[in-house]
Amino acid sequence: MAKVKVEHLTKVFGKRKQQALNLVSQGKSKTEILEETGATVGVYDANFEVEEGEIFVIMGLSGSGKSTMIRLLNRLIDPTSGEIYIDDENIAKMNKEELQEVRRHKLNMVFQSFALYPHRTILENTELGLELRGVSKEERQQRAEQALANSSLLSFKDQYPDQLSGGMQQRVGLARALANDPEILLMDEAFSALDPLIRREMQDELLDLQENVRKTIIFITHDLNEALRIGDRIALMKDGQIIQIGTGEEILTNPANQYVRDFVEDVDRSKVLTAKNIMEPAITMNIESDGPNVALNRMRKEGVSILLVVDKKRQLKGSLTALKALEARRDQLDVHDVIDKNVRKIKEDMLVTDIFNVIKDAEAPLAVVDKNDKLKGVVIRGSVIEALTESTEKECDTNE
Repeated sequence: MAKVKVEHLTKVFGKRKQQALNLVSQGKSKTEILEETGATVGVYDANFEVEEGEIFVIMGLSGSGKSTMIRLLNRLIDPTSGEIYIDDENIAKMNKEELQEVRRHKLNMVFQSFALYPHRTILENTELGLELRGVSKEERQQRAEQALANSSLLSFKDQYPDQLSGGMQQRVGLARALANDPEILLMDEAFSALDPLIRREMQDELLDLQENVRKTIIFITHDLNEALRIGDRIALMKDGQIIQIGTGEEILTNPANQYVRDFVEDVDRSKVLTAKNIMEPAITMNIESDGPNVALNRMRKEGVSILLVVDKKRQLKGSLTALKALEARRDQLDVHDVIDKNVRKIKEDMLVTDIFNVIKDAEAPLAVVDKNDKLKGVVIRGSVIEALTESTEKECDTNE
């Protein structure tokens, strides 16, 4: 069951809502609809699901509807039509009291503005949500201190917001949200007011925190590079409609239409594409059933001089060269005794730019494995160089 599910969600601002919706169905643009009806289409017929523990990024340019979307998700504004489910409960139909309970215990929001009270210490700011919920002073202090510790801010707990940098203030905002221990964290352009270097540090911190807390995060941004960097999946919006949903790699490699193609055109793919995108099928032998003769025969047919060695579950065990296979056949040795167990391997999600530093001096292809060390494929030097070259050529074309 999805943690969050949105079905046919629509929000139109203005009086002539039905006329505006009719024009949307005719393919009219947001501007044309505004000129004809005076109504603004914020979100139109949005459908998506967010899995528990996922970072789901909603992105688009100004006016795309992304900020309206996140305000609909916590009912800061009411939908014109459609459903919003959290744990299979439809919050679009909840009354004020029911909605308040959801906001207190399941949802929390981090805004672009730091929204810290200047007269409160960092600890007092972090405690605020718990204080409003009526949590005892001792418990809220303990939980706030733990949240600050997770964000490496505990030593600043007695200082005031104006004594901290912008990046540190935003970390306090994030710690305050996490202190409430929400199941779902909504982040509306949370890092966009920060300098580029601090922004990147906050992205890293969010990813590090997510490794520990595993919250369901819905993150709003207009920055494609930010979306690609932190999102498990991305929903790209235009004029209130979701144009495409997918992983960053899926959107880059299979854009849904020309708009998406133009949107991602200037992205440095080498900083997004991973081993999974450029790997090739591995030529292998099964150490539990294949001997040196089978290995040599396979090498001859495939035109290679080395095989990767796996067991029947495709767990990587090592590699076998033609010379070692000949030695095993000649001396009647067990294959276990001649394989090289020190195979250079990488994870499926390693970026192409990082792979180059590993493979540039490697004498053999790199084995690509999943988190359980199961062999998924191989990466050869030529594929890495080709991906880097394509990115460089695209950058040169753009600069020209």
